Order: sequence, then structure tokens, then C-alpha cells
Amino acid sequence: MDSSTHEPPPNIGDRRPTKLFWTYGVLLGAFVAVGLAALTVGPGSLFDPSLRDTYLELRGARACSAFVAGAALSTGGVLVQGLFRNPLASPSILGTTAGASLGGQIALVLFSALVTRSEVAPELVVPLGCLLGALASLAVLLGFMRRGNDRLVLLLTGFVLSAFFLSMGSFLTSVAQESWELGRAVVAFSLGSVSGAGFHQVLFALPLVVVGGVASFLWGRPLDLMLSGENEAETLGVDVKTLRRWVAAWVSVLVAAAVSLGGGVSFVGLIVPHVLRPFAGVNHRRLIPASAFAGGTFLVACDVVGRLIPTRSEVPLGVVTGLIGAPVFLMLLIRTARGYDG
Repeated sequence: MDSSTHEPPPNIGDRRPTKLFWTYGVLLGAFVAVGLAALTVGPGSLFDPSLRDTYLELRGARACSAFVAGAALSTGGVLVQGLFRNPLASPSILGTTAGASLGGQIALVLFSALVTRSEVAPELVVPLGCLLGALASLAVLLGFMRRGNDRLVLLLTGFVLSAFFLSMGSFLTSVAQESWELGRAVVAFSLGSVSGAGFHQVLFALPLVVVGGVASFLWGRPLDLMLSGENEAETLGVDVKTLRRWVAAWVSVLVAAAVSLGGGVSFVGLIVPHVLRPFAGVNHRRLIPASAFAGGTFLVACDVVGRLIPTRSEVPLGVVTGLIGAPVFLMLLIRTARGYDG
């Protein structure tokens, strides 16, 4: 990856506070509007007093799950893009997204087979599986990084892990089709959805997102220095090898939390930080909280859109983000290609 795709301006920390203030003002307005829509849009009427509390609880849980998952994915996207100095990188590039998804699928299959003997609460089975899958992927990634700790090794290892875990996930999906209910659950999880998420899952994932977000913020300064190149960063005191390992670790934690809530959701960690960067700046300690807030709002909005599409069944959340994110990604590619031609 060419560092010229993501060169910082000379005044990296000199962004006018007024611009950032207006950015947060717009984000806050969008958050309020999307939050109200998330509570009011959907089957059933809030004017029915006997069911109003139930509807609000279910929709509130969905909104919280989508917001936390979107914030985690966007924060992970900022970390990966800063590490590779490329705005077209996403958290899935490290392979931990596929690992977390495979862990969730394995948890679903195993829980269905051991449901009568399991002592784990059903709502925590998938989050635990996602966390274990992401950690297993991280362990393999760190093992290869010890042999060759450079960007090429990181990219190739992440690509191979993603391909392997996706293949294993497809195998599990085919096996799960023997049971209609299990097959439906595994496919729904793969496509992405927050329809079944509750406050228990949010409480499980929220500490992971908070810890990962705070750690990401603390690593913001070294990531700023990385934007000017690895050699320059090393001369300024950045331990690049250590930075790579910790970024991989925190991205894994954030991805595990996001997948445990929303399943397979794509493009959020790629497009949200890139779209927000012209407004919040490239300084990571400003970009990370803004991207987290914007990513959460964006994913809640996508969940609302999925409920509004007139189909017999609800459109999966991962499908909605793909329909929105793919055209945006193509525009980013065209814009980058024009930059090279220029």
C-alpha cells in the first residue's frame, strides 16, 4: 500500500475548532432524528398502551445494539486505516472479522446440539463464541507477526485467515441446513441483524467497546506520526512493531463486540472514517470519537432503512450496509485512481 494515499497535511493538529464543533452538531442532530425513527418505525403501533412498553424495549435494544456495533466497527476502521496509511482499509483486512463470525456460527451449532445440558445463558452463547473466534484469529495473526513483523506479512496473513474462516463458515452453514431453525439462525447471523439482540448482549459487548475505544484513543498520537511514514515515525520514537501488535489486538476486541451484536455487517469500518475525515481532520484523537459517534448513528439508520423496505421479511442489516457501502467504496476507488493519474 502506498503511503501517498493517506499523507497528512502539514498542520495535522491545527484544525479549526469551529469546523469540529459544526461536525458534532450535525452528528448530534442526526443521532436524535435516527434515534426517534428507531423507536417509532416498525410493525405495531405505539398508540396501543398494552404493547407500548414492549415495543419500546425491543426497539430500544435494537437501537442500542446497532449503535454500539457501529461505533466499534468505525473505531476499528480508523485504527486499521491509520496503521496502513490507507483510507481504503477496513477491519476485516486482519481476518479477525471472519474469525469472530466463525466463532459465532460455531457457538450457534454447538448450543443447538447441547441445549439441554448447557449452563451458559442462551443470549451469551453467540457473544462468547465471537470473542473466542476473534481471539483465536488474533493469536494466529500475532504468531505470524513474530516471524516477520511488517505490513506485507500482516496483509497476507489476514487475507489467508479471512479466506479460511469464511470457508469454514460456509461449511457450517451447509451442515446447519439439516435443521430448518438452526439453518435459518446461522444464515441470519451471517447476513447481519440486530433484530434478536437484547440488553444482555449490549451489556456484554459494551465494556469491550469502551476499553477498545479508550485504548485506541491513547494510541492516537503514535498513529498520527505513522501517517508520515514508518521510518519517520521510528525516528520520532514510535515502536512500529509494538504498535502493529497492539492495533491488531484492539481491532480484534472491537470486531468481536460488533459481530456479537450485529453479525456480519460490512463497509461500516471502511466508509464512515473516510467520509468523516475531511470534517474531523486526520488527527486520530479527534477522528476516533467522531467516527465512533457517526458509525453508531449510521448503523442505527441502516437498521431503520431495513425495516422500511417493503418486503415480506425484514431485509438483513448486512445487506443494507452493503447496498449503501458498495457504491461509496467504488466512488472512493475512482477518486483514488484519479489521484494516481493526476
